[in-house]
Amino acid sequence: MIIANGAAYGDENLFNALRLAIAVKEQAATIEMKIFLMSDAVVAGLDNQKPIDGYNLKQMLEILLAQQVEIKLCKTCTDARGISELLLIKGVSIGTLVELAQWTLVANKVLTF
Repeated sequence: MIIANGAAYGDENLFNALRLAIAVKEQAATIEMKIFLMSDAVVAGLDNQKPIDGYNLKQMLEILLAQQVEIKLCKTCTDARGISELLLIKGVSIGTLVELAQWTLVANKVLTF
């Protein structure tokens, strides 16, 4: 499980978390992986992103979704940023702290960024 907090395009923390997630799935495709985005990282789950140059987080999330990675955004964090009702990338959903706690309890490893 990966928990990411970094701003979508403000620094490279979220980018690096997703890079690692993709690399792990490439090396161990059958591994079950879950990603929970919190704080400013929740913005990455919005559809209709059009980054000018550099990396594309939407594209990275779609790669992971295609590899059966479950991706959730923190409800408290999306509410605080006023984005809970906005269109999300297909396959990304809003989750709760209770779900994050459940994921954490059953995870073999938890990485935070």
